[in-house]
Amino acid sequence: MDASPARPTVTQLRLSAFKSHRRAAFPLAPLTLFAGASGSGKSSVLEVYEALARLGAGDELGDVFDDPAGCIPEQAGADAQGRRGFRIGCTVDGPAGPVELDLAVQAEPELRIVGERLTAGGKLLLSTALRDPARPTVQAAWHTAGNVPVTRAPLPDDRLGTALLPLRVAGRTEGQRQVLAAAEQVVVALRSVFACDPQPQRMRRPATVGEGRLRRGCDNLAEVLYRTQSECAIRHKQLVAAARAGCSGPVDAVQAEELLNGTVRAVLGRGDRSATPVGRLGEGELRYLALALVLLTGPGVLAVDPAGEVPPAMQSLTVLADGFDRSLDGRQTRELVALAAAICGQGHIRVVGTAAHNSSAREVAGATVVDLSA
Repeated sequence: MDASPARPTVTQLRLSAFKSHRRAAFPLAPLTLFAGASGSGKSSVLEVYEALARLGAGDELGDVFDDPAGCIPEQAGADAQGRRGFRIGCTVDGPAGPVELDLAVQAEPELRIVGERLTAGGKLLLSTALRDPARPTVQAAWHTAGNVPVTRAPLPDDRLGTALLPLRVAGRTEGQRQVLAAAEQVVVALRSVFACDPQPQRMRRPATVGEGRLRRGCDNLAEVLYRTQSECAIRHKQLVAAARAGCSGPVDAVQAEELLNGTVRAVLGRGDRSATPVGRLGEGELRYLALALVLLTGPGVLAVDPAGEVPPAMQSLTVLADGFDRSLDGRQTRELVALAAAICGQGHIRVVGTAAHNSSAREVAGATVVDLSA
C-alpha cells in the first residue's frame, strides 16, 4: 500500500551549508516552530524555505538572494578560482513518493546555480553542472530511459532547472514521465507558500476596498474583513472566537465598517459598549488577529496563486511566519498555536514559523517545536 501523501508537501529542509548552519536537516510536521536564542539560525530556516519557493515559482536567482555573500557559511574559504557559495535543499513527499531537490549556489565572484540534483527512489532524475564559467548556462542531464538513457541540454544558471523541466521534457517514455511527475510534485509544493509578517503600524490605517486578498504585511486587514465577513459565516465565527480568546476585553464581533472617503476600517464589537477600532489595539493583539485571519482563510483570500496543476481539494498551503510569537504574551501564544494546530490537523494548511520562546508552544498538542539553542 502506498503511504505517500496525496498532497505534495515539503517534509524536510536541508541547510547543508548556509549561514550558521552546516549539514543541518530539519523534518517538517504540519505545524513546526523553530525556537532559540537570537542568532541561533531560526530565521535562516524560513529564508531557505521562501527562497526555494520563489525559485520553484520561476523567479530569477538574483531576485531571490539580494545579499548572496551573506548566505555563505561562516569561515568558508574560497577555492583556487576564488569561488564561494552555499548549499540548500528539500524533500517533497506526494503521489510520486519522496523527491529530493538539492542546490549548490555560487555566491562569489558572481551569483549562479552551479549544481542541481533531483532524486527519487534512489534514482538521479536531473543533474546540472557548471562546465564553462564564461557561459551563463549549466549542462543538464535528465533521465529518459528510452533509446537514449539520458538527455543532455544547457539550462540557464539563474533559474531552477527543476521548474523548467515541464517545458523541456516531452513525457513520451516511462523515464520522462517519472521525471515530469517528480518535477511537478516539487514545483507544486514549493509554489504553495504564503510568507506572512504582519505589520501592526500599517494595519492601524483604513484600507481601500479592492480584490480583498490579504497581503504579506496584513496592512489591508480591514479590506479582507470587509470581504470575508459576508462570504463565509462559519470561518468568520471562528475568527470572532479567536479574537475573544486573544484580545483583552469582551469581543462579540470582528468586522469592517465603511468610512465616508470610500475606505473601510476594522473594528471589534464590544457588546453593549462602543466598538473599538483595531487601530487602538496593541501590537500583540494586532499580530494575533492578523495571524488568526491567515489561518482561517486560505488560498482564495491570501495573496498567493494556487497551483493550477492540482485540484484545490488536493492542495496544501504552507504559511511561513517569522516571529510567530512576536509581541504576544504567553496566553496569546498558546491560543494562536492551538488554533494553528487545529487548522493544520485538517490537512489543507501547514505552518512553519519561528518563536523566540518555546515554553508556551510546547504546551499545545499537535505543535512540533525545534529548539536550535539545544
